[in-house]
Amino acid sequence: MTKLFVGGLRPDVSEMDLAMLIGLYCTIETIKVVRDRATHKCKGYAFVEMLKVEDAQKVISNLNGETFKGNVLNIKISEEEPPKKPGFQKFAAKRTSK
Repeated sequence: MTKLFVGGLRPDVSEMDLAMLIGLYCTIETIKVVRDRATHKCKGYAFVEMLKVEDAQKVISNLNGETFKGNVLNIKISEEEPPKKPGFQKFAAKRTSK
């Protein structure tokens, strides 16, 4: 499964809007429009998953930089979450015998 980041979305965009646009280039498995919890408006980006990386590349080549509902789209393959950096480690002080 390949996940695309789709940025540059208007606050009023819906999952159906994205499905109609991106569905022209691939078969969509899932769409997740990221929304503000209080207003339920789109925060400006979404994630779209498809089975084949070739389909994701087709979407990118056809839609990245294009205008959708007045905004320029920024589409790229979503990076997996980076591994978490290790936190501070507590070191035990060496005890010296007197």
